[in-house]
Amino acid sequence: MNLSIVIPNYNGEKLLKKNLPKILDAAKEYKNGKVEIIITDDPSTDKSAEAIAGFIQNITDKDIVGKTISNKNKKESGFAKNVNRGVSVATGDILILLNSDVSPHKDFISPLVAHFDDEKVFAVGCMDESIEKGKSVFRGRGIARWKKGFFIHAKGSIDKDNTLWASGGSSAFRKTYWDKLRGFDILYNPFYWEDIDLSYRALKSGYKVLFEPKSVVVHEHDKGSIRTKYKPSHIKKIAYRNQFIFIWKNITDIKLILSHLFWLPFNFISAIKERDFDFFIGFFNAILRISQIAKSKDRARKLFVISDGQILKNFKQ
Repeated sequence: MNLSIVIPNYNGEKLLKKNLPKILDAAKEYKNGKVEIIITDDPSTDKSAEAIAGFIQNITDKDIVGKTISNKNKKESGFAKNVNRGVSVATGDILILLNSDVSPHKDFISPLVAHFDDEKVFAVGCMDESIEKGKSVFRGRGIARWKKGFFIHAKGSIDKDNTLWASGGSSAFRKTYWDKLRGFDILYNPFYWEDIDLSYRALKSGYKVLFEPKSVVVHEHDKGSIRTKYKPSHIKKIAYRNQFIFIWKNITDIKLILSHLFWLPFNFISAIKERDFDFFIGFFNAILRISQIAKSKDRARKLFVISDGQILKNFKQ
């Protein structure tokens, strides 16, 4: 299988210089097809463009090709758009998405790709050695529960091979199914929930999303563009907004829809008591997108064959 490694970047000059050589080393280890490394650059103001050009120029392996796409329009920026832009020029059978703050182990590719011999597999997530406040936390498998009208996602135990979602920063995806599912939904721009949304739609469409603990990547979350470029309050507003978008777009079980509506007043009161005004801003920003959410829901549900209840039952732990 041929591979396309897509790396979205925004002002990640230092991270690119550190991690691109390790990605190239991992690509050289793969012997079962050709590899292209696609670096998509949102309107960076540092010297990312020069770092990317220098990296591509120095690729000498005949089975590895470097590509880049540069976006100069701030209105077209955002994680989902940046990744989709890279995928649009990808020619590989399998997409591997790696954030610029991710450093893969040299042998991480083969265990990922092996799962795609199963035609029902849509995506496979890596084991994240997440660097958080100077400590390593191993994660990569996701679970969820329905609580008080909300879809609550969480870190799952890493001793199982299924996962509720494959991270957009360190996972592999079958490109034909990616195209069928229309990739990341730009409703979630600038960031958060787009990978959960895509994986959940894949699961509801009857595909498999797996977790591969042998494919290890080191993920320096604290150095990524989101936490270094945005204030915590702004991140929180977006996270709330996108949680509402996810529920309104993807949840189709009547019981869960009624539960969401029943608990909404309670959640509003709780937010008032806790002076969590970001919750209200997130809610109203989602309301402003209701027509777009409806259109996206109509497209997505045409492929759904599995209920929300069955999925949540499979990912309790």
